[in-house]
Amino acid sequence: MPTPPTDWLSLLLLTFVLGMKHGFDADHLATIDGLTRHNSRVHPAIARYCGTLFSIGHGLVVIAIALGVSTAAGHWAVPDWFGTLGALISIGFLTALGLLNLHAVLRTEPHAVVQPVGLKGRLLGRLRHVSHPAGVALVGALFALSFDTLSQAAFFALTATRFGGWQQALALALLFMLGMLLTDGVNGLWIARLIRRADQTARLASRVMGLAVAGVSLLVAGFGAAKLLVPAVDAWSEGRELAFGAALVAIIALSYLAATRLARRVVAA
Repeated sequence: MPTPPTDWLSLLLLTFVLGMKHGFDADHLATIDGLTRHNSRVHPAIARYCGTLFSIGHGLVVIAIALGVSTAAGHWAVPDWFGTLGALISIGFLTALGLLNLHAVLRTEPHAVVQPVGLKGRLLGRLRHVSHPAGVALVGALFALSFDTLSQAAFFALTATRFGGWQQALALALLFMLGMLLTDGVNGLWIARLIRRADQTARLASRVMGLAVAGVSLLVAGFGAAKLLVPAVDAWSEGRELAFGAALVAIIALSYLAATRLARRVVAA
């Protein structure tokens, strides 16, 4: 978990960026991809909204956990090992996701579209075959039951105690959900568009995005490991959480644009 800023405005900005960053999680991308592809065949009316519905369900769980923890925050303290355990789990998952998505790009046939890979999506593969809006939101809610989401919700709740109470925790959770809605919603729309364009543009764009997701996952995992192993790196990164989060969001967003532009130029040529 990042170190909380000392002022409310910076905390709000950091929370929104964390929500956007969380929406680019490989498990989110892979599951929204599967939900969108399934519904493009069986329920086209909601296909483009799968990312939005998924993030709504996910965000409601974040809100519920944040409110629950904030009410109990005065009765317990976070153990010292909690942050280290969370960092180790995050590094392990990000490394696995990065390697899996890199492998997906390399193994996909030239005529096929690269599909993103997520660990939770693999374990809960059948959940991607849901065609009811409430069911899609429920899938998002189930994916929120993880250590990563629990740690994010705990971050909101415990930080809120410095600025007030459950009202502040609710505000942070809602802002996190808004950031996630933005990225997951755009992702769902983008995938739906690629599905309609089953041509060379879609194939090239999917490869660029696959490489971007793999690269960012491995980059974040490597930086996290460096912070744990090298005290100087940890000290240097102190207070720069907002800038790092914004940079990662910008990298993925620019990858979306670059993927589409590159593919169009190659096809035009």
